[in-house]
Amino acid sequence: MPPAYARLDPRFSQPGHPPATIDEFEGVRFLHLGTSWVQGAMRLSKPDAIELEYVQMMMMWTLFNQAPRRIVQLGLGSAALTKFCYRRFPDARVTAAELNPNVIAICRALFGLPGNDRRLQVREMDALDFVLDAGNHGKADVLQVDLYDQEARGPVLDSLDFYQGCYDCLSSDGVMTANVFGDVGSYDQNLLTMQQVFDAVVWLPEVHDANIVVLAFKHAPEIDFALLYERAAEVKRRFNLPARNWVDGLKEWMRDHA
Repeated sequence: MPPAYARLDPRFSQPGHPPATIDEFEGVRFLHLGTSWVQGAMRLSKPDAIELEYVQMMMMWTLFNQAPRRIVQLGLGSAALTKFCYRRFPDARVTAAELNPNVIAICRALFGLPGNDRRLQVREMDALDFVLDAGNHGKADVLQVDLYDQEARGPVLDSLDFYQGCYDCLSSDGVMTANVFGDVGSYDQNLLTMQQVFDAVVWLPEVHDANIVVLAFKHAPEIDFALLYERAAEVKRRFNLPARNWVDGLKEWMRDHA
């Protein structure tokens, strides 16, 4: 019997885009784009929790802003971050830009993504178009970037224009988290390009087969590790996320890059 990700559902295989497919293992549903590469995951018993460690790390911004007004997601994946932010930050507006309509359809049908409403907008559009649109500039307190094609060789958008657009979308104290998983050569390209644009760029040790999560600030914050550990305890209490590990990673990064 072929693996589940190879069985196409016409609802999630519109032509012109990679088909969205799933398989399940030990109570976890995995998203694929027609290949074996995992594009996201959801534990069936905890559909609103964040299952994958690197996706949890994309929430590192909570150490610096615990009351965002607008959160933007570029690349929907299995909608884990979008759902989590929508549920856990009821005073925030959440917007996601996803180019592939098959991903949006499967997330709504099989990954518990709610429909659009006053607070949630999932838009079928190119992330580059989103960040270059002047109407989106200066509005996002948080930007989460996780952009991959079906082969997952590296971020599909990593140009200077793209990261400048990300910077422009942020509010004055805005912060971006980005996953730069892929071929090793793509790490340096992405990090160097971000450093040309953002005031401060840091990253944590890799997890999950070379996923590296980057934290980029429009304006560099003052780093007080005692305060960050206090905030990490609050993040753990409120959201059940392993935030102390993130602070440990930031401290290690500061030591190695002093």
